[in-house]
Amino acid sequence: MSRALSSVSAWLPKGWGDAGRQLGILVGVDVIYELGRGLADSSRADAIHHGAQVIDFERSTHTLFEPALQKFFLPAQWTIDAANFLYINAQFSVALGFLVWLYLFRNESYYFVRNMFVVAMCLALIGYVGFPTAPPRMFPGDGFVDTITKFSSLNHDSAIAKVFINPYAAVPSMHCAFALMIGATGILVCRHWWAKAWWAFWPILIAWVVIVTANHYWVDWALGWLVALAAFAVAKGALARWKPEAWDWQTSGGSRAGPQEVEA
Repeated sequence: MSRALSSVSAWLPKGWGDAGRQLGILVGVDVIYELGRGLADSSRADAIHHGAQVIDFERSTHTLFEPALQKFFLPAQWTIDAANFLYINAQFSVALGFLVWLYLFRNESYYFVRNMFVVAMCLALIGYVGFPTAPPRMFPGDGFVDTITKFSSLNHDSAIAKVFINPYAAVPSMHCAFALMIGATGILVCRHWWAKAWWAFWPILIAWVVIVTANHYWVDWALGWLVALAAFAVAKGALARWKPEAWDWQTSGGSRAGPQEVEA
């Protein structure tokens, strides 16, 4: 047992104490975020009204392309299955896996990215509570298809789902916000061209996923990316100035710098 613990300890950049603190921060923030998102007292009437406003805005600007995009991919069932799988699973598995990898192997960059995530979730809660919005899947009359309910085993209206999922939390898309923060970080810290290419593609892939599954409008996607950029600005500005030795973007040598690739 002690040998196993020693082996694990060798992988921890700053020991068990720091690893425990980081895990506690992430779990605590995520629980607050999910409960706040799921338990926000939002009126269905207001959410439907706001969703209709988004659709009307897109239609008036001739940018309501989402139903046509869905229609193009629906006959290719495997693409819909892949999109459903990514929408349901990637938000948790990829984001968590990336943060664990970042903590273990690019630890000097981890704390800045952690702060971005925390700020982004706080900004998103403001949008969910202040502007509850029904997602496009709730507007079949406008040509949207709820692919997850129709083609997968998950039911958005199940009792378990309703505890942690606010059906009216469409604006902004945090799938897109997380994907952009992860993708940009991956480009900066990965050393191989193929890894950089994958992470450059990741935000675009997730933007396609949220649209083709009718869980978000393109407006949500754009606002999600704006949330990510705002979170970067706060993390790089106020938070980094508050504790620059730990919270600013760090190079592998420990010196502070603007975002750039971490060299081996």
